[in-house]
Amino acid sequence: MSILQLPRAQPDVILYDWHATLVDTHDAMYHAVDDILPRLKELELWERMLDPQDSKTIEDAKLLIYVRNNNRLHPKIVSQKKISRTDIFEVLFGEDESAKASAHRAFDDAYKNYVDEVHPLEPDIREQLTQLRNMDIKVGLITNRRRDFLEHELRLVDGTGWTDLFDVVVCGSDVSLRKPAPDMLIEALKRLDIAASESVWYVGDSTTDVIAAREARITSIFYNGAGWDQAWIDKIFPDTVRHPHRPDTVVSTIAEVTQLARWMRAHALRVDRAKEKCSPPYFDG
Repeated sequence: MSILQLPRAQPDVILYDWHATLVDTHDAMYHAVDDILPRLKELELWERMLDPQDSKTIEDAKLLIYVRNNNRLHPKIVSQKKISRTDIFEVLFGEDESAKASAHRAFDDAYKNYVDEVHPLEPDIREQLTQLRNMDIKVGLITNRRRDFLEHELRLVDGTGWTDLFDVVVCGSDVSLRKPAPDMLIEALKRLDIAASESVWYVGDSTTDVIAAREARITSIFYNGAGWDQAWIDKIFPDTVRHPHRPDTVVSTIAEVTQLARWMRAHALRVDRAKEKCSPPYFDG
């Protein structure tokens, strides 16, 4: 288990990102992104792309320059399957929320042509989520997906459908601002009637997931399913004034989240029992 440090609190709620955390929809996603990149001028987004000099990393600048020169993603990015469309739009448009919203709307129009391509990212996802529910942990799903797409994929995935696995589902079309804004996480907790705290974990594979969790004041768990090395993790979470957000914990499989939750619950129980043994006896009078 690759961990920066343990979460500060055992989980009462665990919220998960969808794409590239629980399921693989990379092929569909990249098809849709490549459909809209040649249309950036038509969509009046071309002039709103960042100057490469303002990019967070050299790699971000290279992606931006390639898109400017070729109107598509580099084949290496597509083949590696390590960056989401949300992060792509962050690289292209930075903090321009209006531009990102327009890009997401165009993406949705294109994505409907590929929405049937969805597969579990790991073979035991259903088992892991079921174990959490059996531990009386609330389980939620947070995704920038449009709701009709997400509901279709939930019914389709794994040949069984996962609609029974989540206590709350919040989609990008349910709120005003998508990730990295914290709106979806805040909305999920509102629907669960639970306050934001370190006992709420959010598991996601992207920098936008980490930012959203931090802004929502809950525990951020970075799912490193792409297998980034520590040097790259330090690069994308530089802990600077401009980019201060870092995850509390890093895991490499969804099973590690379940293991971590079980261990922390058992540890909290041991601590409580130790306190009971050490407390002084009560004398009346």
